[in-house]
Amino acid sequence: MRDHLPAAVLWDMDGTLVDTEPSWMAAEYALVAEHGGHWSEEQARTLVGNPLPTSAEYLRRYGGVDLPVDVIVERLTGRVVEDVRTSVPWRPGARELLRALGRAGVPCALVTMSYTQLADAVVSALEPGAFAAVVTGDAVRNGKPHPEPYLTAAARLGVPARDCVAIEDSATGAASAQAAGCAVIAVPHVVPVPPAPGIVVVETLEGLSPAGLARVAGLPRRAAS
Repeated sequence: MRDHLPAAVLWDMDGTLVDTEPSWMAAEYALVAEHGGHWSEEQARTLVGNPLPTSAEYLRRYGGVDLPVDVIVERLTGRVVEDVRTSVPWRPGARELLRALGRAGVPCALVTMSYTQLADAVVSALEPGAFAAVVTGDAVRNGKPHPEPYLTAAARLGVPARDCVAIEDSATGAASAQAAGCAVIAVPHVVPVPPAPGIVVVETLEGLSPAGLARVAGLPRRAAS
């Protein structure tokens, strides 16, 4: 019997599982500079958690990057993939909690607006089977903050979204998970995530157990075989 555990845990990737936001920002600065534009930290923060085509359109409009959206996405993603293949920057406590959930028999899904190429690079650095499902930005019609990514992940795991805990680092991602009906734990990193009904903000995942995750998220006590 399992007592007081989530039916599943749905993980954001960039900024939540891995600290790739600095790589994304560096890629943005480099691309804008290449096209003679100006980029700021405030603008870079604005893009955190957005679907990649949305970020690419922003770079075209405000960064002066005169390239097609798909080319911008490809250039940014390629730079971040290179960084991840050199060294995976795990967020504090994330990999340990993921392993503990696996040992407890709680299925996990990765729900990211990054594309499959980057998700594959991160997942390949984990133990086989760490994620039972992976939902990427190039596999959904509507990106975060739309609920589709999290509803898709829950459906692939065969569990109701309302019985899942989502872990996010951005307001955009938290809104997506909340709209899908998930209990949301936000671990802000680069940008703040305001507390809201159904969204619990914590400083770190370090030391958090699977049962502790359920308690923090406010899931009702449940038992399952």
